Amino acid sequence: MAYETELISSNDVQELLIKYREQFLFHSKAEINGIIVELHTGVREHVDMWRDNFYSASERIKSHCRLYCVRDDGEDLRVDFDPETLTAFLYNFDYYGWVKSIALGITGYMLEGVHNIYSVHGSAVSFDDVGVAIIAPSKAGKTTQSWGLLRDRNSCLISDDWFFVTFGNGRPMIRGSEKNCYIDADIGDVWEEFRPLLDNVKLDNKGRGIANIRWITGEASVRSTCSLRYVILLEREKGDKNIVQKMTAHQALEYLLLNDFCNPHQIVRDPFRRSIRTAFFKRMLEACDCYLVNTVGTPQDTQDIIRKIIGGS
Repeated sequence: MAYETELISSNDVQELLIKYREQFLFHSKAEINGIIVELHTGVREHVDMWRDNFYSASERIKSHCRLYCVRDDGEDLRVDFDPETLTAFLYNFDYYGWVKSIALGITGYMLEGVHNIYSVHGSAVSFDDVGVAIIAPSKAGKTTQSWGLLRDRNSCLISDDWFFVTFGNGRPMIRGSEKNCYIDADIGDVWEEFRPLLDNVKLDNKGRGIANIRWITGEASVRSTCSLRYVILLEREKGDKNIVQKMTAHQALEYLLLNDFCNPHQIVRDPFRRSIRTAFFKRMLEACDCYLVNTVGTPQDTQDIIRKIIGGS
């Protein structure tokens, strides 16, 4: 993980707000699965991307969580977080992708602890009315493969990066987190159907930008929720000859535990939170069909394997 998280006190929050108050020129509130998260920053580009990325919240509604982006050359790249006030200070972050992921991490921290709503750092697609989740470590192809599924006319996007899970009597129910997607500029190189999407995307210093997939696939191609049936775990291991494996829930859980739940943005890691997340994933995986797919082949090869698993052509 490229940044560290340190826990601070509410007194520290007040001192830091006074110290850096002149930096917080722009602010905006987002609604993330019922939680109001407020961003304060001196970078206009970040607040513009934030507004494109998330569903907006009324400025009259008080926030549950707050993020303050700070520029201080005397500090390391890190996050200071106060669990009591749900306030975070992000030092020297020039990458919007981390800003929005920390917002999601804090939201997930609050929801799992109070409301029994759980977070998955992964993509989710309704494929012919069947819920498919793709979970993977960084650079294993999660976004590429979820967008590959979205080329099908009977697919709908739930989320391409982070979704929430609740339980009832049947299969787990999943819900998306973002209004629009933060994508790499090369998505059109992999799947040419999405090349026109980049015509209306302003790219940041990392070659990424906020894109509205509805421009290509239509207004009804994004859904807020569906039930989950398949969990596809990805790995990229050149020495492993097993390209696809059916997994038990126990095997899938062991893989996730080995890879820190494939989520580098857990805002608090302690034994209590780990036990909550372990119990959640165990329950979710036991209710789903689980597979491990090795993405050493071409994106199209991997896409063919995933579609065969879930019954697509």
